[in-house]
Amino acid sequence: MSLSLNKNPMPEQEPKVRAKNFSEVSLGYTEELAKAEAARCLQCKTAPCRKGCPVQVDIPAFIKEVKEGNMDVAIAKIKEVNSLPAVCGRVCPQEEQCEKYCVLAKRGEAVGIGRLERYVADTARNKGEHITAIDYAPDAQKVAVIGSGPAGLAVAGDLAKKGYKVTIFEALHLPGGVLMYGIPEFRLPKDEVVQVEINNLRKLGVEIVVNAVIGSTFTVDELMEEEGFDAVFIGTGAGLPYFMGVPGENLNGVYSANEFLTRCNLMKAYRFPECGTPIHVGKKVAVVGGGNVAMDGARTALRLGAERSYIVYRRSEAELPARLEEIHHAKEEGIDFQFLTAPTAVIGNKDGWVTGLQCVRMELGEPDASGRRRPIEIPNSEFILEVDTVIIAIGQGPNPLVQSTTKGLETNKKGNIAAHEETGVTSKPGVFAGGDIVTGAATVILAMGAGKKAAAAIDSYLQEKKAK
Repeated sequence: MSLSLNKNPMPEQEPKVRAKNFSEVSLGYTEELAKAEAARCLQCKTAPCRKGCPVQVDIPAFIKEVKEGNMDVAIAKIKEVNSLPAVCGRVCPQEEQCEKYCVLAKRGEAVGIGRLERYVADTARNKGEHITAIDYAPDAQKVAVIGSGPAGLAVAGDLAKKGYKVTIFEALHLPGGVLMYGIPEFRLPKDEVVQVEINNLRKLGVEIVVNAVIGSTFTVDELMEEEGFDAVFIGTGAGLPYFMGVPGENLNGVYSANEFLTRCNLMKAYRFPECGTPIHVGKKVAVVGGGNVAMDGARTALRLGAERSYIVYRRSEAELPARLEEIHHAKEEGIDFQFLTAPTAVIGNKDGWVTGLQCVRMELGEPDASGRRRPIEIPNSEFILEVDTVIIAIGQGPNPLVQSTTKGLETNKKGNIAAHEETGVTSKPGVFAGGDIVTGAATVILAMGAGKKAAAAIDSYLQEKKAK
């Protein structure tokens, strides 16, 4: 049988159907599709795909097990280094990581590594995984993890398996960080996927304390000096939204993407009044930005009942930073892309509600520091996009609370914690950091990779401390 140069298609909900519900868009491979996709893997001896994986999953090994139908072995192989495979299989940008280096990508489409990872994780979850609790030593050292996003969860899982008593402190009422508040239900189911993965950590013996705002409830110094933690990892992410700085951003009907998505994803506003959090979405919605968060905002607005949902982006389609899959899904669902368009003001009525977004048309000039062509305003091109709601999705930065209440913890000019790239070591002894709080907003798997590196460094630090 000849080798197919194309991936086996992922079963999906029809666009017109899914645009009206919050059920998962991608339905997952069947066993038949998974085995067929696994059979495309060439089992390269050099495994170039692994160099694109921040947590170094043995990709050819787990795919070989899928092909042979050994799902228990496949999930065990993945979980040697990745504690959140059902999450990563859904939201990681494999096309820019592992699949980018697949040999098949030179002539056709890469092996669907992410799709296979998801299949294995979902199969294991549906079957019911057996998690053995850690038998902690009486003198086990204690580690505090601040933040329960991807970096914090990776640190906690790795250190628990090494015998450390880990306590995660989460500011919100549910653990998961950006996995819970940032990524929509239709891309990443919360109860069926995220909380199941987190509960597996609880079964290992990881304690999770919610509604605990470090910098207020406790400071880092209090955790170490009064609560008896031997080391602290800070993985508080990048949850502070940026705004455009144009007139009218304080009008009713203007949201940061952070607030809009948190209301929908974490607070379940899409189930109102069954759930107690309401959300206002008009008939026409403009989302400013071109990344995955912007796509999430525009697609969520459509599902909440908007008749028209726009993406307003100042560059062309070629420069969109969002995943190709998310752009494709957005187009299928009817999102209206306004390329080479930059907002200059939000327009409102006498009652203080949004009525429009004033914009100008742009053209592309020479590349800027990002490597993308710089947008330049076209004179006399002003127009007003009539909308009821504006969602700002142009990025986010670090919340300064932990940094500002921790003596001796150095930050950079953007407010991110200064930490060693390979170890997470900070300027404060015993304190480590990783993920978006260090790098700025990035991907789930990169944050997990940083967490794993920090876990190894914390282990070394605590072993040396114990030996003294």
